[in-house]
Amino acid sequence: MGQAGTLEGPARILLVEDSETQALELRLLLESHGFSVERCASAETALDHLNRSQPDLVVADYHLPGMNGDELIRQMRLSLRTRALPVLMLTGGSGGERQGLESGADAYLPKSADRDLMILRIRALLRERRPASDGEGPGAAAFRRGRILVVDGSATYRTFLAGLMSQDGHHVAAADGPKAALAALDAADGGAAFDCVTVDLLGHAYDGLALCRVISQRRSGQAAGAGFHLVGIAGSDPAKDFMVEAYAAGADDVVSKADAEVLALRVRGFVRRRLLEEDDRRIAGQFGERERAVERARGEAEAAEARARLADALERANRDLADANRQLTDAQSKLVQAAKMASLGELVAGIAHEINNPLAFILAHQSTVERLLGELPGAAPDAAGRAVEKARQRVGSMRMGLTRIQDLVLNLRKFSRLDEGERALVNVPEAIDTVLALIQHKLGDRIAVERSFAGRTEIHCTPALLNQVVMNILGNAADAMPEGGTIRIATQSSPDLDEIRISDTGPGIPDTLREKIFEPFFTTKPVGSGTGLGLAIAYSVVQAHSGSLTVETAPGGGACFVIGIPRQAASA
Repeated sequence: MGQAGTLEGPARILLVEDSETQALELRLLLESHGFSVERCASAETALDHLNRSQPDLVVADYHLPGMNGDELIRQMRLSLRTRALPVLMLTGGSGGERQGLESGADAYLPKSADRDLMILRIRALLRERRPASDGEGPGAAAFRRGRILVVDGSATYRTFLAGLMSQDGHHVAAADGPKAALAALDAADGGAAFDCVTVDLLGHAYDGLALCRVISQRRSGQAAGAGFHLVGIAGSDPAKDFMVEAYAAGADDVVSKADAEVLALRVRGFVRRRLLEEDDRRIAGQFGERERAVERARGEAEAAEARARLADALERANRDLADANRQLTDAQSKLVQAAKMASLGELVAGIAHEINNPLAFILAHQSTVERLLGELPGAAPDAAGRAVEKARQRVGSMRMGLTRIQDLVLNLRKFSRLDEGERALVNVPEAIDTVLALIQHKLGDRIAVERSFAGRTEIHCTPALLNQVVMNILGNAADAMPEGGTIRIATQSSPDLDEIRISDTGPGIPDTLREKIFEPFFTTKPVGSGTGLGLAIAYSVVQAHSGSLTVETAPGGGACFVIGIPRQAASA
């Protein structure tokens, strides 16, 4: 920073001086030392200038036309905008220092003081000045002068009173009667409201008390804190009864017309209090807005923290849920595998039984054939012929048993291929016949099977659809008819759907249980006779094909399971 300015430029000084000669001299002196100077000829124009921009320092003469320098400083100290602005008071008379400093000046110098001393005082005041800011911070609203309405029927006294009020820097409007006064109040409602209204209560041209009541009623309709002070002006020594009537009419004070100085002091006090009240409301509103902004920011921060905590909790919950789902999937896979192994064990046991019967038959015939062949060397021709014929019959029977075993092995190979997980074209009648052959030991002769394959011969699906699903449903149907019955297997197709319907003549499934039969571990079989996973596995396989597995009542009684596979989904 240089001697007269900051990095932003030279320090700005507002010079308030009515004398053209002295103003020019001071301006040249200050500018020669690097200051930027703007000059106002009166306190009123200086206040208007402060509304537009704020300088770094004010140099003001004590004796000014209208409002004096000390009142200018008092007005500046009423506003937070100019309250901390450094002020140097200049005067050419005696006794000005006490008045200047009491009014709020930061320093005082006589005009006759050495010019170098004046520059030093100015630089000292600017040394720790804060950068001027226009329109920032609380209290940054425009500085304004008081507004007063003088209502008096006497043109002479009205002019005198307006001039007296103007000396304090107030904007003064005058009215000669009720009509002009109310018109001025109406015009002020649009923006610049009055701070104080004086009414001559003893005017001959109108009823002063009645006008005071009307103006008071007009004031009562304004917002809280926006009303003006109403001052009644009476004679030199108003009677007590008259003063009571004046206060009852709405006057805030009653002043003698003969004591103009007291009237000016009281009006000045009213206006000053009004300006301070405005500042208080403005500061309270601005700080309240700041507090609300802080509360909003705090609330937003707390909401952000809560959202972050919620996001963390949700992420942890998602991780826990994913872990639980993975564990559940693993457990389900193990259970399904266990159920498949149980099914496979039952299937193997049945196949072993089916193989054992023809195998025992073959072994018995093989012993007979060996015995007959051993008797041939010593037998008579007729007996040898009969032995050979009998051996030939036994070999034929053995061939039938071996064919039966061969068919079982072939069906078992087909079944093993159906357990593949990839989708392929599956021949529905052939696959169903294979499953029926493998569970023939459960059906026996007591259960008849009726087939009606009216649907498409081949469908695109995973082999497990006809392997696991059809075998589980057929096995349950066989278990449901221990005394025998009939199983009907029918297929049908529509443009959008392929259906396999498996019905039985058993006892059926009650309506109350139809929603539970597809749940894992639910079974109506005795303990140890079933795992309760057969239909659950069948349901999950059908769902993997975007299909449906439902149960309904068969036409002749019993249960009817309907497997529906969407054509489009199946070919996907």
